[in-house]
Amino acid sequence: MADPGSGGALSPLQLYNRVSEQGEKVRSLKKEKAAKDEIDAAVKLLLALKVDYKNATGEDYNPGSPPTNDTPDINNGLPPASEGDDFVDPWTVQTGSAKGVDYDKLIVRFGSSKIDKDLIDRIERVTGNKAHHFLRRGIFFSHRWLQEVFNVPLVVQMTDDEKYLWKDLTIEKAYQYTIENAKDIIACGFDVNKTFILSDLEYMGMSSGFYKNVVQVQKHVTFNQVKGIFGFTDSDCIGKISFPAIQAAPSFSSSFPEIFNGRKDIQCLIPCAIDQDPYFRMTRDVAPRISYLKPALLHSTFFPALQGAQTKMSASDPNSSIFLTDTAKQIKTKINKHAFSGGKDTIEEHRKYGGNCEVDVCYMYLTFFLEDDEKLEKIKQDYTSGALLTGELKKILIETLQPMIAAHQERRKLVTEEVVKQFMTPRKLAFNF
Repeated sequence: MADPGSGGALSPLQLYNRVSEQGEKVRSLKKEKAAKDEIDAAVKLLLALKVDYKNATGEDYNPGSPPTNDTPDINNGLPPASEGDDFVDPWTVQTGSAKGVDYDKLIVRFGSSKIDKDLIDRIERVTGNKAHHFLRRGIFFSHRWLQEVFNVPLVVQMTDDEKYLWKDLTIEKAYQYTIENAKDIIACGFDVNKTFILSDLEYMGMSSGFYKNVVQVQKHVTFNQVKGIFGFTDSDCIGKISFPAIQAAPSFSSSFPEIFNGRKDIQCLIPCAIDQDPYFRMTRDVAPRISYLKPALLHSTFFPALQGAQTKMSASDPNSSIFLTDTAKQIKTKINKHAFSGGKDTIEEHRKYGGNCEVDVCYMYLTFFLEDDEKLEKIKQDYTSGALLTGELKKILIETLQPMIAAHQERRKLVTEEVVKQFMTPRKLAFNF
């Protein structure tokens, strides 16, 4: 969840208070003789906070001496990153670590809060259902899980206008990508009576509320603010500069009068990858000024490329990931040939020293796609001890993905253009507001 007080970069005083709170937490864990990994994680977070405090103020954290200047130093919506840090914005994700992005540090820099066991327990109490494994493992969320368990309307924004503005595409091609992506989304099993999928290019002229909200956001966000948050320059087209307001508009229920009957007081929960957070920090900041509720957020981690978490997946490189269009043979070949391994160079060494699950892509993929917690933990123990070889781990992933993707492909065949049109037609859903 986003920090209720966070509207952008944290100020020096906010960072100072976070360092103080985290320091107290570390002391408390040590006093209570908590588990070593829990203490280590808390210390790691404390050190990251101290680095961000120094970056923001130019001075080391000094207990009892809060900063005299409380003006945040904005750099693309973040305090300046120290050398060697990951770089994350809505269009670029870079990390030099085989383990992937350091999410604890990113959470600190974005001013959000980690989904901890207390929050997961609370969700399970409210819903009466076990949390999805994406939540339990700190990976992500599940759209369909949210829809089934909470029984709420789901609105999926397809930002084909963003694709057109940022990529070398025609408008027609950008819209066609929306239709194809919508088919994959629908094939995941969403309920047409509870789901609305919108194309920005198409919906802007259909809704009596959507464009009004876009204009309200535009009026209350200055050019200097979007430059500071998103790093826009004077040479960027004006479409890029105005786009954040379009991304923000679906956060407000009045953008969908057919669904919410014109009501402005329906709370919005936005599941998104954490690189999209700058858009919604801006949205949360502007919402009270236009008399709307702040949207809440669930952040996801990033899905690693086959070649390792420090490399980038690319649609132009068919070997960088497993695609929903891949055949069973292609899946097997890609994993066996290209999946980065955390195993040792020889069987003898692997049996003796074991593998490293933190960098092994096959294990990372299984954390996403293997639902059984006990089975996943057994795989981790066996691979770490050396009892499970790299080839055997790859075989487990292959046998997990092949039927899953084949089943998706069969469901997608049933998603006709007419079915897509049903999902994308503005209409009342199975809810009364």
